[in-house]
Amino acid sequence: MPLTCQQLLTQYPNQWQAATVHPFLTQCQQGSIQAAQFNTWLVQDYHFVIEFTRFAANLIQAAPTAHLDILLGGIIALKDELTWFQAKATERQLNLNQALQPTCKTYCQFMAGLTQQPYPVKATAFWAIELAYNQGWQGHSPMPAPYAEFADRWGNAAFTTYVELLAQQADSALQDTDETTQAQAETAFLTIARLEKDFWQMAYEGS
Repeated sequence: MPLTCQQLLTQYPNQWQAATVHPFLTQCQQGSIQAAQFNTWLVQDYHFVIEFTRFAANLIQAAPTAHLDILLGGIIALKDELTWFQAKATERQLNLNQALQPTCKTYCQFMAGLTQQPYPVKATAFWAIELAYNQGWQGHSPMPAPYAEFADRWGNAAFTTYVELLAQQADSALQDTDETTQAQAETAFLTIARLEKDFWQMAYEGS
């Protein structure tokens, strides 16, 4: 039986909850997050999105033609997202040219390594990364200003639909894979769950 995205979520509920439910998001929802902590996250996430964009480009290189339309739409959204991050940093008077925190660096290195994996593994990882943001921000909505803008960006219904389409593409890619590739996809999913949890926590450790 081929592996599916839903099977991963069903098999590892605790790991996935840790990736999408964290005091950082709760405190954003409560409006109690400290500015320094949020700013640490914002700057590091900007660097993450740069590397994620490179990962997305690599995914497109390997994707079947039928998957290109959805993935290209994601690239357009990432272009807007990088510009948006720059605007938010300007509003907060933040320097984006800061060094990567160890957690962010580890995550970026992991994504760089994914470029050497088969397409089904990449597609599963890409879905998982986007799903973590979608569920994390959506699950802690609504948020007060100024955090509502962030929750709306990743928690809105259109982004949820996009993530569902990514799951369909990942499932399609996994359909005819061998056990080794499925195991690699499972490992990637679990690694992302751990790294997402660590990334939220980084806001406290790096501020």
